[in-house]
Amino acid sequence: RCNNLSVSFWNSYWMLPSDVCGMNCFWEAAFRYDYMKTHPSEKMHLAVVACGERLEETVTMLRSAIIFSIKPLHFHIFAEDQLHESFKDILDEFPYEGKVNYTLYPITFPSESAAEWKKLFKPCASQRLFLPLILKNVDSLLYVDTDILFLRPVDDIWSFLGKFNSTQIAAMAPEHEEPRIGWYNRFARHPYYGATGINSGVMLMNMTRIRRKYFKNDMTPVRLQWGEILMPLLKKYKLNITWGDQDLLNIMFFHNPESLYVFPCQWNYRPDHCIYGSNCKAAEEEGIFILHGNRGVYHDDKQPTFRAVYEAIKNYSFGDDLVHSLLQPLERELQKTTHTYCGRVYKVFIKQLTKSIRDLFARRSKGR
Repeated sequence: RCNNLSVSFWNSYWMLPSDVCGMNCFWEAAFRYDYMKTHPSEKMHLAVVACGERLEETVTMLRSAIIFSIKPLHFHIFAEDQLHESFKDILDEFPYEGKVNYTLYPITFPSESAAEWKKLFKPCASQRLFLPLILKNVDSLLYVDTDILFLRPVDDIWSFLGKFNSTQIAAMAPEHEEPRIGWYNRFARHPYYGATGINSGVMLMNMTRIRRKYFKNDMTPVRLQWGEILMPLLKKYKLNITWGDQDLLNIMFFHNPESLYVFPCQWNYRPDHCIYGSNCKAAEEEGIFILHGNRGVYHDDKQPTFRAVYEAIKNYSFGDDLVHSLLQPLERELQKTTHTYCGRVYKVFIKQLTKSIRDLFARRSKGR
């Protein structure tokens, strides 16, 4: 029978009458599969920026996107030149089944200020600010950091584009749910969006709207377009910002709050949501949809719950049984982390993953 997640998801996403959720969840997933087949649409575009030692992490993120997604994906990978050959060697071996394409790009900043942008926060991080100007033929784009893992189809976050109102151009999640541990509301020396700021690790963009919009700002009474506003913002605030490009986005949406759609926290779940006690209620109820292992938690022993999910997806071989090769080994590892705050709520780390695997099996069965 359908669980509460299925009821809320199917009622809200497909706007079906409530009695439909009395059907077996297998048929719900099958219906979704049929809808995707009979409603073809433009492929989903996903962008990532990789520099330094981020090759493995980026590939693991891409793997997680491929496993569950339904519609075709196009990856836009911005990477340092020395990483291009490695990316090509790895990605060309993926069993895409005709669903996935990729394009590799060099790291590119405006020539007159390239050095300044390169040294802002982490190497290459501010590349994301220029994606609307570089990918001129891409209408909409999902940008993610390299340390993102998808625990449900990319299709589902992509669907938020259809929920934007006429003024919204992008979607991000809050930086914090709990103001008492919020960084922006306690320490920021610049304007920021909302009560606790926004996190730019997962950023869904209608880039056509971004390129057309004229933004209010605190530098001139004249509204400026995206390509005109970035450098003046940096010059004004570079001594006051800590988190680089994310801070600039916070400043921009502080002055243009009507332009932002805000995701619930389970679409960008980070260590801060559990290391001080669980404070993402939506994830407790529905599970984690997108895991964001910032602060390097996939690669040290400080947050073993996050690392366990990363290792499970990294080590999964395409084509293997997802229950026996991914879900069950992961749950065993997560049960070893209950001595940590995040480990105490480890079930939120597999709740949505379990449903995603079940739905994938249903789609495959229906497609036979």
